[in-house]
Amino acid sequence: MNKKIRIFLTSCLLLLGSAGVTLNSSMQTEVVAKVKQIVKYDYRPEHKAKKLEQKNKDTEEDIQDLDQKIAQVRQELKKYSGAHSVESVAANKLAQLNYSGQDVITVNNNDPSFSNSDLSTNQGAWQEYGNLDNLNRVSAANALLNQSLMPKSKRQALNINPTGWHNKRIAGGWLYNRSHLIGYQLTGQNNNWKNLMTGTRQLNDPDMVRYEDQVADYLKASSSHYVRYRVTPIFRGNELLARGVEMEGQSINSNAVHFNVYIFNVEKGVTLNYNDGTSKVG
Repeated sequence: MNKKIRIFLTSCLLLLGSAGVTLNSSMQTEVVAKVKQIVKYDYRPEHKAKKLEQKNKDTEEDIQDLDQKIAQVRQELKKYSGAHSVESVAANKLAQLNYSGQDVITVNNNDPSFSNSDLSTNQGAWQEYGNLDNLNRVSAANALLNQSLMPKSKRQALNINPTGWHNKRIAGGWLYNRSHLIGYQLTGQNNNWKNLMTGTRQLNDPDMVRYEDQVADYLKASSSHYVRYRVTPIFRGNELLARGVEMEGQSINSNAVHFNVYIFNVEKGVTLNYNDGTSKVG
């Protein structure tokens, strides 16, 4: 009897032990599950905060870049202070004008003289350069400009000497440039006799470049942009050095580009002999 009791008690203890183990295991699983739920962390707000912080940093950098560009533009504008006039003259009187201290004046109230047919885009972009006259002087250069005409390679050195080419060094550099009628950045024309004239540094840059850059920026903004463009050198009589250039520009179907100006071919502190291009400093 005692033996049977001992066997029974031993069996009960084994059953209880087994049940206890199962219970402990179940409890452990539940505890672990609860712990996992507690420590789980949502990083999304932190990621958003980091993105916003980076965006603010980028914006600050953009603002700094814009401030620098604005400062540069203001500096460039100083070049034109006092050198431009709202005076307007008729195109047929340009050859008789004498320089009186203002580099650039408007022509025909700043309105280009293009006809409706001149502004047609039916033929796409094009460029034409007038023949040299009997004195080998350049004549008008015309174009309907578009991105498709703009060069994709760097400009090569110029080796053409236009009429009136008597270059020499003055304070700050060379007196003359081989000035493109239609700037290289617009058509890629370089050593073209029909597109080069003798122009002072002052005429070429900053004065002509100012308008060329305006046109180039508009063309670069969209492949669908077109600008009717004409540059005419103005000579007096049989002089070999141009007195100046008339520049006309008109964007098609908009007035984003719209100008008709005359730029004097002069250089501060230098007296030019327009008959042959020789000069005297002072």
